[in-house]
Amino acid sequence: MNFEFQTIGLIHSCFKEKFGIPRQSRLIPEAEARLEILSPFNRAEAFRELRDYSHLWITFVFHASTRREWKPTVRPPRLGGNQRVGVFASRSPFRPNPIGLSVVNLLDLELSNSSVNLHIGGIDLLDGTPVLDIKPYIPYVDAVPDARSGFAPSPPAREIDLIFSAEAESVLQQLSEHQSAHLMQLIKRILQNDPRPAYLNDNKRNRFGMRLYDFNIRWEVSGKSFLITHLETVTD
Repeated sequence: MNFEFQTIGLIHSCFKEKFGIPRQSRLIPEAEARLEILSPFNRAEAFRELRDYSHLWITFVFHASTRREWKPTVRPPRLGGNQRVGVFASRSPFRPNPIGLSVVNLLDLELSNSSVNLHIGGIDLLDGTPVLDIKPYIPYVDAVPDARSGFAPSPPAREIDLIFSAEAESVLQQLSEHQSAHLMQLIKRILQNDPRPAYLNDNKRNRFGMRLYDFNIRWEVSGKSFLITHLETVTD
């Protein structure tokens, strides 16, 4: 059987490219997005009582990770990208149907006669992600404290030494106090979760870059030290 689905909304995310996105939702509470509901689904009555929920399930499409053919096994980053597991034993975006599922925090709900916007946090969603469905998270059935987690039993976050260069500091000083603090904390959380390929040698100095909001960020890694070398404002 074949089915067709309509996009009900679009994600406007702090993550403008795939590199840097956490591999699971809720690992970085500071990672936020706006979910714009599209017509004809942008009716306030469709979201009645949603404010009573703190978390939501978001069903979405891995629109930047589609392939013509699916493969039965994948190489999870958690296993260094060298060991294969069954695609259905992973959360890889490369699936027979490129559908993802994330739990996010509902931060705010904006309703008007002509638009509906959900502000969500703890995301792992790329900017422009098409959303297929929204469901409320219900703790007494959705949370399973004694569940087993296979090859990913615990969060990957670790302690790091984060340093901003004088050049990066000067850019931060041009922002408001709230913007600066938020951006610094977001960068720290992302790097604590270490978006680098797992096969890289931790003792080797490496240079990386990513796009967050309207900033290009570049950093160097040496052991546990992460140096933000450049923080540049960009405009599309």
